[in-house]
Amino acid sequence: MSRIGLAPVPIPQGVEVTVSSGTITVKGPRGELSRALPEGIAVRQEDGELRVTRSDDTREQRALHGLTRSLVANMVTGVTQGFEKRLEIHGVGYRASKQGNDIELQVGFSHPVRKPAPPGIEFDVPQPTRITVRGIDKELVGQVAAEIRAVRKPEPYKAKGIRYEGEHIRRKAGKAAKAVG
Repeated sequence: MSRIGLAPVPIPQGVEVTVSSGTITVKGPRGELSRALPEGIAVRQEDGELRVTRSDDTREQRALHGLTRSLVANMVTGVTQGFEKRLEIHGVGYRASKQGNDIELQVGFSHPVRKPAPPGIEFDVPQPTRITVRGIDKELVGQVAAEIRAVRKPEPYKAKGIRYEGEHIRRKAGKAAKAVG
């Protein structure tokens, strides 16, 4: 029995939910999100909440039950509050700057790396060594943040590179000096 799938998703004030022919659309103050529902999974709206049900008890349906409920809850949270990921840049001379809707990274290459903002994503650079990625789609925010981090992953010797805020980098010892004698 999926404990996550059984939990209802509350619908806050100002959020409209439409379920039709295998698609769910959530409209709120920050925007609109839409997603196709998996085969055998249904979403019902009752008493100001959404309930996710499955057609049978196969292993696949049980897995999709909890997943779908989490995705629907993330859609509701996204259109009301939105999501954000924060990144930190470590390294001498490493920095970021905002160029219109795009972000330009100078992270040790001979050229600056420019990352365009996909639709629905907005970048903020409060300091040259901090980047904030914001949007209403949790998957897209995470994907864009991962792509920015992949430009220069933190290396294990000096921990230089782009990392998530609060991410711990496991440091390695450098090359051991040869013993004289």
